[in-house]
Amino acid sequence: MRKFKTTLLQIGDLLLTAGPVLLLAIGLMVLAYRVLSPTPPQRMVLATGPDQGAYAEFGPRYVNALKKHGITVELRTTKGSQENLTLLQAGAVDAAFVQGGAQDELGPDEAPPEGLASLGNLFREPVWVFYREAVAVQRHERKTLDSLAQLKGWRINIGHEGSGVTNVMRRLFNANGIDPRTQKLGRLEPTPAVVELLAGRIDALALVSAPESPLVRMLLITPGVRLLDFAQAEAYARRVPQVQPVLLPRGVVDLARDLPRQDLRLLAANATLVVRDDTHPALQQLLVQAAGRIHGEGNWFQRKGEFPQAGVSDYTLAGEAQRYFESGTPLLQRYLPFWLANLIDRMWVVLVSIVAVVIPLSRIVPPLYTMRIRSRIFRWYGTLREIEERAGDPALTPEAIAALEAELKALDARVERLPVPLSHAEELYALRSHIQLVRRRLQAA
Repeated sequence: MRKFKTTLLQIGDLLLTAGPVLLLAIGLMVLAYRVLSPTPPQRMVLATGPDQGAYAEFGPRYVNALKKHGITVELRTTKGSQENLTLLQAGAVDAAFVQGGAQDELGPDEAPPEGLASLGNLFREPVWVFYREAVAVQRHERKTLDSLAQLKGWRINIGHEGSGVTNVMRRLFNANGIDPRTQKLGRLEPTPAVVELLAGRIDALALVSAPESPLVRMLLITPGVRLLDFAQAEAYARRVPQVQPVLLPRGVVDLARDLPRQDLRLLAANATLVVRDDTHPALQQLLVQAAGRIHGEGNWFQRKGEFPQAGVSDYTLAGEAQRYFESGTPLLQRYLPFWLANLIDRMWVVLVSIVAVVIPLSRIVPPLYTMRIRSRIFRWYGTLREIEERAGDPALTPEAIAALEAELKALDARVERLPVPLSHAEELYALRSHIQLVRRRLQAA
């Protein structure tokens, strides 16, 4: 029991001595954690797009990808890219799919919207202009059309307000010298527009979507519906920087039925994943990693591993995306759970700085500990010195000498019970030997 008490006392001495340094280190770590906030929020909102569109198809894949890391993704269905940009700027969502060229054209003195960043281009979204074959035969005496100018005067649906296709089609009309105000333009959402096309109440419709869109795939195999061949695709790409030429190979839709029956030249914009600047960096890293897994496969318009990519975008590339495109998944995340790897990755610089501060301070702990233990012994020298001075009195009576001997005996008993580490036993035995020295002097008196 005595050894146990001695051990506890030693531990207490050590804690009291090193306590200030430990509290300082802990305080700095807590402060750094609160400032850096390395742990991402457990919930985020992702704006997708209209039902039956490519964005709506990809949204659930991001939900499953981030769910593995404990992040709940809430999908918000919207009318399209323009609404997504509005929600981002208002802080209503954390991330959104945005089509290249979806934002309104900027004036010469206007700057791109601030506070937004790109996580990279995800995939190509071709401009699909579907038209009714019967109308083409009636107006041009041919089934296939290869110029947007040939649709002048047609009833064309170019998408509802809030969709990205609206601004893209306006740019293409302007490149052809067609005033959109002179066209019979419909503003229906994709699904109602398809219904109107098949019913013959409109002549054509424009969609900007990935080939994964169910509506696109359905129209490509619908009899009596043709896809416009952009014969001037290269020229459009020079005039409208938001689009690029792509090729829909013959038979890629259905090899058995040979659909399409010829190569078709199309225009495509890039779909971008856009976040707010204040979206947590760990969420940005998770999103761009998920994009690599979801969009890395090949399709009709891209090779495997081609996307996601930095590429040209209307928005500045986020630092986390740049890091991913340069070196892939962070090294620690390849071997450790995400939460731990992310914590170390975002805190290690601060931890090194704290260690650089704490190590010099920790050098004063051993001297302080030694001083604390020695003071427990040396404070009894004052009592011993007082007894010795009183013993030197020439007029000391036998009764006074007996009283001093009793005090020495009590002092020796108390010193004997002092809990002192073995490393300081020498000072303890020195004190007891000095007590014996004074006792011998009293006995001589």
